[in-house]
Amino acid sequence: MRHEASYLRDILSAAAKIEAITAATTEGSFLSDEVLPAAVLHHLTVIGEAINRLPPELRMRHPEVPWTQVVAVRHRIVHAYFDLDWQILWNSMMDDIPRLREQIGAILESEFPEPEGA
Repeated sequence: MRHEASYLRDILSAAAKIEAITAATTEGSFLSDEVLPAAVLHHLTVIGEAINRLPPELRMRHPEVPWTQVVAVRHRIVHAYFDLDWQILWNSMMDDIPRLREQIGAILESEFPEPEGA
């Protein structure tokens, strides 16, 4: 069984990939592309799945993270793909993903610090 820190690192990795994708494109280019949104949706799904696998106790210790909302985005991607509002997703990526990455990084630092020299 994977450790909580592994799921948190998966979230960080997926968020970093989303940030790299959005940093390398403009809003207009993203919204008119077919490949970039698919890549972002994949990473958003990874984030939602990783959150689903975190124990409720960890999520309760960190109410500052919008766990439920992120999982709801994952469900919407998977179950209501044709109803996605790409503009809302773009705005969320620009505003929410950097904040989520910071929050998850802080949880990793406080609850699962790396040993010195690792």
